Amino acid sequence: MPRAGLSADRVVAAAADLADEAGFENMTLSAVARHFGVKDASLYTHVKNLQELRTRVALLAGAEMIDEIAEAVAGRAGKDALTAFAGAYRKYALRHPGRYAATQIRIDQSFVADSPALRRTAEITYGMLRAYGLDEPDLTDAVRLLRSTFHGYCALEATGGFGAPRDVQVSWDKAVDALHTALEHWPRESDG
Repeated sequence: MPRAGLSADRVVAAAADLADEAGFENMTLSAVARHFGVKDASLYTHVKNLQELRTRVALLAGAEMIDEIAEAVAGRAGKDALTAFAGAYRKYALRHPGRYAATQIRIDQSFVADSPALRRTAEITYGMLRAYGLDEPDLTDAVRLLRSTFHGYCALEATGGFGAPRDVQVSWDKAVDALHTALEHWPRESDG
C-alpha cells in the first residue's frame, strides 16, 4: 500500500480518532497502521514508539480542549468564567472520551517544555482563578481542586456511575456553585 501523504500530524489525528472510538488504552501503533493500510514499521518515520504517539495525542487533545475552554470563558470573570470553564471542560471530556483520557497521562516535561498549548492552559486557568484574588501557592491548590472535581465528575458520568434519579446536570451545576463558594472563601496560605 502506498504511504504517500502520511505525516506525523495525520498519524496523531488518526490515533486521536481511534482513541475516541475504541478507548485510549486500545490505541496502538498496529491499530493506527491498519487505519492507513500500512505496516507498523511505516509509522516509525513519524513517531518513535507508542509512548511518543500517546504523548502527541495528549498534547493535541490538550490544545483542542483549552481552545474550547478559552472560547467559552472569553470576556467573562468570576462565577460566569468558572461556569463557562467547567461546562467546556465537561463537554469536551464527554464528547471525546479517548482524547480526554490522553490528557490525564503523565507527560515527560522535557518533551513539552515549549508547548504553546500548555502555556495557554496555565494562562487561561490561572487567569480565571486570579479573579478570586488567589496567588501562589493558593493558585496551585485551587487548580488541583478544580481538576480533581471536574475529572472525577466526568469520569463517573461517562461510565454511568451516577445511579440516583436526580438529573446529573443539576448536580453538576450545584458542584460548580460549591466550587465558586469555596474559591470566594479560600483559606489563604497567609491566613494559617
